[in-house]
Parts: sequence; C-alpha cells; structure tokens
Amino acid sequence: MDVVTKKIKLSTKGDTDIINITAETASAVLNTGLKNGSVTIFVPGSTGGITTVEYEPGLVDDLKAFFEKIAPKSGAYQHNIKWQDGNGYSHVRASFLGPGITVPFIDNKMQLGRWQQIIFIDFDNRPRDREIIIQIIGE
Repeated sequence: MDVVTKKIKLSTKGDTDIINITAETASAVLNTGLKNGSVTIFVPGSTGGITTVEYEPGLVDDLKAFFEKIAPKSGAYQHNIKWQDGNGYSHVRASFLGPGITVPFIDNKMQLGRWQQIIFIDFDNRPRDREIIIQIIGE
C-alpha cells in the first residue's frame, strides 16, 4: 500500500463560492501510478466544505439558496459577538457540509456517478486563497 499526497491551490471569491475540483482530483489520482485504492479530498479550516453534486448552474444556485435558508448571513451568531469578524454563518454552513470526502478508484478511475462531480465550497465572507489536500492510498 502506498500513500501519495498532493495539493490543489485555489483562489476563491468567498461567500459560498462553489468550485468544481473533479478534474484536478482525477489528474492527481491518475498521476500516482496507483491502480486501485481511495482518494480523500480534505480542506483545512473551518469555513470551507467538500461534497459531490451534479455541477450545473441551476443546482449551484439551489445550493446557495439552501445554505442561505439554513444559516442566513444576517442571522445572530455568538461567534460574531465574540470575534467581530462577521463570518459566524460561514462556520455554521461549513459544519453542516463537512471538510472532506473519500472516493474509491478502480483502474485509475474514480468511481463517481455519471453526473457526479467533486466540489469545494468556500463559505467565508471574503475571498481566500485555499489549499485542498488530496491524499491517495492504494496499490
């Protein structure tokens, strides 16, 4: 069993910016030379999240609207009272989504569904430079 770690660097707009990282992740898997295993995609930090979706404009808008309903920007957050940084909603949204996922790969190909893509969502209230960790384990 081998372990290979790669990183994806992103510059985001913040404010629930949704970025498709499927191609970069697939390339990382392919370039390891590993045939079968799993890839973990993880974002360090507490205001970003990783998941899979059918990445298309309608669903991107739906996700943004959903997160606004469950954790509105204008909500009252204890985090904002304590830290005065205005991103309490960002932390709540990220905690619902989670910081990472694991996807199996067989014959160098991630086993995603036909319309399934891996996305990163930056919930912070400002643009950010982010680093996504891709850890590939396999043989």
